[in-house]
Amino acid sequence: MKKMLTNTIILFLVLISLCLQFLALMHLFPIYLSSPILFLSLLLLFSHLNGRQRFKGFKNGS
Repeated sequence: MKKMLTNTIILFLVLISLCLQFLALMHLFPIYLSSPILFLSLLLLFSHLNGRQRFKGFKNGS
């Protein structure tokens, strides 16, 4: 349940940032604000998708 909520929030953030980027390309929003927002939202998305099920090594018995 928590993973699905997190995925939904991140996906919503990416969609909002894409809309802002389109507005910036139409000169209705500053592009120097929308580009870092888009970059950070995509970075958050890819780091979240990549961070799951990572191999953490073998446990040492002693």
